[in-house]
Amino acid sequence: MEDKPRYSRTTDIVELMILMQSRVQGVSLNDIMKEFGVSRRTAERMRDSLMLAVPQVEEIENFKSREKYWGFPTAYMREIISFTPEEIANLENLKKYQQEQGTEDKAKIIEQTINKIRALSRKKLPQFDNAIEILMQTEGFVVQQTPRHKFDLNMLETIREAMTSNKKISAKYNNKNKVLAPYGLIYGAKVYLIGVEEDKGTNPYCYLLHKFSEVKITNETFDKGNFNLEEFSKKSFGVYQGECFDVKLLFSKNVADDVLNYHFHSTQKMKQNDDGTVTVKFKASGDKEILWHLFKWGEDVKILSPNTLKKEYIEMLENTLLNQKEK
Repeated sequence: MEDKPRYSRTTDIVELMILMQSRVQGVSLNDIMKEFGVSRRTAERMRDSLMLAVPQVEEIENFKSREKYWGFPTAYMREIISFTPEEIANLENLKKYQQEQGTEDKAKIIEQTINKIRALSRKKLPQFDNAIEILMQTEGFVVQQTPRHKFDLNMLETIREAMTSNKKISAKYNNKNKVLAPYGLIYGAKVYLIGVEEDKGTNPYCYLLHKFSEVKITNETFDKGNFNLEEFSKKSFGVYQGECFDVKLLFSKNVADDVLNYHFHSTQKMKQNDDGTVTVKFKASGDKEILWHLFKWGEDVKILSPNTLKKEYIEMLENTLLNQKEK
């Protein structure tokens, strides 16, 4: 029988094993091509090399797809996977960052993940922990000026339970009774609950999470239809929804390098002009948040369109200047 061609990069084969173990449905050739950035022929060689080395790899039947998938039917990888100090230190720093941002719920989940990894890790030596500590001491975060509103983590768990079971919640919001269908959570400078309030139509609104209290799950279910949280988020410049603007900005050449490496919005298009300036276009709602953000660029940014946004910005600047001149 003719030998199948082998794939020589051992590190990629190990990563492919981990990828297969991490997905219940296994991986397809298209998954391998996308994950490793290789051609279909190379993906076939990687799969064949792994199957020759590890006979436990099996073809997994997938009733929802015509593609073939391969993976491990059992937890085969558990005994050979280990975690490095760099990986754990990175999670520790991520936890610290979430704490700095005031998102204690995210920090708690990361801490639980770290504890599980440590429990599974075969490296429980003092020098292993020392290496993690040294790595953490060599990395840090810039202090950011952001609001930090605290909220009850038990309340957050109740909201998450309601979201996963598609049940409405009753609560006090700014001390007013409300019943709403919780669609999702958005994390930014503040944490927002996206929901549809009873008796206010079908449009989702943004609610500040820290203003909720006395949250309870009701027996009333809801159907959010084709609502997509990611698509909802992309419509606005920040969080709040409103009129959509086709924004066109001109940045001076003084900040060109910063602008060209900056993410303003998912719809942005950039062009560096012959004189060194940069034109940025995007479509988004949230006029106040757009203007607040532009303020940080000072005299190096100019609103080219729309005129309504430009006039609003001029008015904001005039009011700011007037306020500073008042004694």
